[in-house]
Amino acid sequence: MSELTPELLLHGYSIGIFPMAEHRDDPEIFWVDPRRRGVMPLNGFHLSRSLAKAMRKTPFTLTINRDFAGVVSGCADRVDTWINAEITQLYSALHVSGHAHSVEVWDGEVLVGGVYGVSLGTAFFGESMFSRRTNASKMALAALVDRLGTAGFTLFDTQFLTDHLASLGAIEISRAAYHAQLSTAKTGFAHFTAPPTTNFQDVMQRMTQTS
Repeated sequence: MSELTPELLLHGYSIGIFPMAEHRDDPEIFWVDPRRRGVMPLNGFHLSRSLAKAMRKTPFTLTINRDFAGVVSGCADRVDTWINAEITQLYSALHVSGHAHSVEVWDGEVLVGGVYGVSLGTAFFGESMFSRRTNASKMALAALVDRLGTAGFTLFDTQFLTDHLASLGAIEISRAAYHAQLSTAKTGFAHFTAPPTTNFQDVMQRMTQTS
């Protein structure tokens, strides 16, 4: 791959591809264009009874874009990761330019979970999430889905469909179907930070009302 810039990275998303590295110490980055694509329908998040109960009673707090670097670092803090130093720098640059965002979960002043991704038009491309407390990543994902729906997004790309994401409501669609949705979404407008920061109890209540 030629030298990757934040602008080229954003262009890649606009045509339906995304970058990965084999592992954190591999300097090589390659583009990925899955034959089958994972997406999370914004009205299809599965809020289980146990998760709803946890969100109702949690002492955790929710923030948006408070610690983007911390979320990326948390996502990379695992044995196997595709997030190398260059990818970290590139997404940090996209965050500074307003195209990459994070949702954080805090236990007091300790970052215990989160999710981050890239926004373009009314499309949001989820990159990775992490958890250091029970349910922290699920709560972060629920808050993200709630925010995307409230802010007017139409496409939430999860890249691949894992068993974990499927249990939360994600589905798999063909490459052609994905590109059709992306073609419309990338020309729209949504503002990720427009909805006010809320709490997990409010997120849970809205999801319960719309399910």
